Amino acid sequence: MYQVGNLVKELTNKHGRSRASLMPILQGIVEKHNYLTDEAMVEVAKELEISAAEVYGTASFYSFLDTKPRGKYVIRVCKTITCSMKGKNEILQTLEDMLKIRVGETTSDMMFSLLETNCIGWCHKAPAILINEMPYTELTPEKVVEIIKSYMQK
Repeated sequence: MYQVGNLVKELTNKHGRSRASLMPILQGIVEKHNYLTDEAMVEVAKELEISAAEVYGTASFYSFLDTKPRGKYVIRVCKTITCSMKGKNEILQTLEDMLKIRVGETTSDMMFSLLETNCIGWCHKAPAILINEMPYTELTPEKVVEIIKSYMQK
């Protein structure tokens, strides 16, 4: 386990201790450690002198601020109507079959987490997914298999 207090202090020194600093601090924790622990959220609340409930409320509102452990590669499937109309369900089924997990789950080796999310900004090239920060667009089941196989080899 990482030293949450040290990281929170480092991030608050970098971003400041105002309420406006909350998002960049939470993003910094997720970037460094993949998710926000309860301990990290309490430490942030102390540093910013706001309630832990406010920190948790913010963290739980945004889908990219995970509050539980995720895999090394977080696959976010866009669930907009555009992606749905262009084959999102086939993409999702291919991912579930290949990874042997369902939406919201993580593989037992902690390599992949599969999530659905609201618009990721690639509707013009639907269906689309994000793997961590990398977008993949105009997907077919065959393309998804190739993409996931390449991540399995990393």
